[in-house]
Amino acid sequence: MSTTTIRLPEDLKARVAAAAKRAGTSTHGFILEAIAEKAKQAELRADFDAVAESRYAGIVSSGKTIPWQEMRAYLEERLAGNKAKRPSARKLAR
Repeated sequence: MSTTTIRLPEDLKARVAAAAKRAGTSTHGFILEAIAEKAKQAELRADFDAVAESRYAGIVSSGKTIPWQEMRAYLEERLAGNKAKRPSARKLAR
């Protein structure tokens, strides 16, 4: 484990200490958990963005997509537990 120094404004330091106390943990543990949560959130966001970019590239290269109204109807049927015909991608008129 390595050491990193962070400088906190006094008001933030007090808020962190109070939150840690309410959570039943040390200030150090609270800060570590907060940093780990923020790092995980950033990783998930990066993964989400990568998937979105990949899917968008597929749309651009094929020119095909599914109209939102059709996809929404399909998803609503699936959520209701009904079998539904999956909509097919097609080139949309501009």
